[in-house]
Amino acid sequence: MQILILGASGMIGSRITAEALSRGHKVTGTARNPGNIDEKANGVALDISRPDGLAGLAAAADVVVIAISPRSTGDVSADIGQIADAIEQVIAPTGTRLIHVGGAGSMNLPDGSPVADVVPEIYRAEAQAMRKAYERLAPKGFDYTFIAPASIIAPGARTGSYRAGGRQVLTATDGGPSTISAEDYAIAVLDEIETGQRRGQIFQVAN
Repeated sequence: MQILILGASGMIGSRITAEALSRGHKVTGTARNPGNIDEKANGVALDISRPDGLAGLAAAADVVVIAISPRSTGDVSADIGQIADAIEQVIAPTGTRLIHVGGAGSMNLPDGSPVADVVPEIYRAEAQAMRKAYERLAPKGFDYTFIAPASIIAPGARTGSYRAGGRQVLTATDGGPSTISAEDYAIAVLDEIETGQRRGQIFQVAN
């Protein structure tokens, strides 16, 4: 399968790239500095604010994974807006399947209220902007899947084990914040790419 990974040099994107390559997929990865992308992938320089050539890359792929960190300018709301613009205006018109690396703030609490409204203030703007982007894009009819990691994601062990929920936020067994390693999150993303079991849905994965 030909996979295009936007943000392939980031903490999550690099692990999705590595997982895809380990499974024998062909990967084209984009980053502002393609020298930081796994050398076994086809690295391409791309700034999402000036996405020249992105439509062609997307059209040539079987699936596009959007794993761009929204922290490049210091204005996360603007960064997420640019990413959503590129999805809607450049990638989606190609008809290529989309996998969006989301955030736990896009999940709901058991009463249906947004997690984004109760996360610590330092993360709230990003969480609310990501949720807004999802709610903008999901009704458009694109082949669009949104995969949120656990409340806490960080580099760690590749255990090969994870659980998947739905729109309701996952918690740890003690009721605290759920966690997942970036390595296991990458496994979940590739499993979804290969099986399409939750294609077109929003869901969360955690250890």
